[in-house]
Amino acid sequence: MAEVTIENVSKIYPGGVLAVKNADLKIDDEEFLVLVGPSGCGKSTTLRMIAGLEEITEGVIRIGPRVVNDVPPKDRDIAMVFQNYALYPHMTVYKNMAFGLKLRRFPKQQIEERVQEAARILGIGNLLDRKPKALSGGQRQRVALGRAIVRKPAAFLFDEPLSNLDAKLRVEMRAELSKLHHRLHTTTIYVTHDQVEALTLGDRIVVMDDGIIQQVAPPLTVYDYPATMFVAGFIGTPPMNFLEGSLTGEGGNLYFVREGMKIKLSNDLAERVGDYAGKEVVFGVRPENIQVKGQTNIKEDENVASCKVTVVEPLGDDMIVYLNINEKSFIAKLDSHIRLEVDDVPEMIFDMQGAHIFDPETGANVSLREAAQVA
Repeated sequence: MAEVTIENVSKIYPGGVLAVKNADLKIDDEEFLVLVGPSGCGKSTTLRMIAGLEEITEGVIRIGPRVVNDVPPKDRDIAMVFQNYALYPHMTVYKNMAFGLKLRRFPKQQIEERVQEAARILGIGNLLDRKPKALSGGQRQRVALGRAIVRKPAAFLFDEPLSNLDAKLRVEMRAELSKLHHRLHTTTIYVTHDQVEALTLGDRIVVMDDGIIQQVAPPLTVYDYPATMFVAGFIGTPPMNFLEGSLTGEGGNLYFVREGMKIKLSNDLAERVGDYAGKEVVFGVRPENIQVKGQTNIKEDENVASCKVTVVEPLGDDMIVYLNINEKSFIAKLDSHIRLEVDDVPEMIFDMQGAHIFDPETGANVSLREAAQVA
């Protein structure tokens, strides 16, 4: 087990394509860190540079105290689990799990002990004589995990390992991965485009976009205090609503104003964004912080706007309601017992405790508390 450190690491492909720009990260010993972002954001490239499967253009990568920039993958003391499992089809489960140890000339008895221990941890002891074609997707993923576990590496690297599984199995395997980490305490770096995986698995998550790290923080910090509009819009289902308008001072209070809306900022929020009074801003609010007046405990009764319902999506306990004010659409997440239909015009109330103000030019969240900006 070891720390993994990335210092000012960049990756530029031929033709000047910038995949990762000036990445700085420190993954603590035994930490479960998740890299998350859309396709092409640089997360898998970052993982492959740590693994040694991609050369870095500049910067330094350390695993433990050792600089590994020029160390081949097999000597980095890491184990990687791929999206496509990468099992040898002609080998049994046992031989797939033992293969890496055989290459390193481990004694037969030690190989036997490690394979049996990993099989017991993963519940695949009855599959050791089968070949991959006789296994389900979930079983193949467990074998791929077992092949990594037997190595007892300094760090595990996971590259979207659950993306080929169906929805139910992904939920089950997320829980298994979490249990596995708590049992083995091995430093883990996990790449996914699925924000649910990121929020449920990571001790901290790293949100990336266009090769740049946008925010590094514990999951709830990223959710409650997104550093940028990109993070706010990427993390959360449904995503945060963004409304363009301006901040206006009136009677000692600060209001967000746009056509059809006048929303009073809480005193705390107003104090943090006072420098933007009289300026254009982007107001951000999550769907769960918009509720029907009279159906909520939100106290800011003045922060009400009449909205037209355009779409209603029942989701069991919850429902997603698409609303419109003067041709501007946004989303509310409501309790399913509330009855709304298309073309209704309910009064919606906005909870300022979950509101954010963003700079429209930089995308930065200018309403963050200082403590929330600490990674």
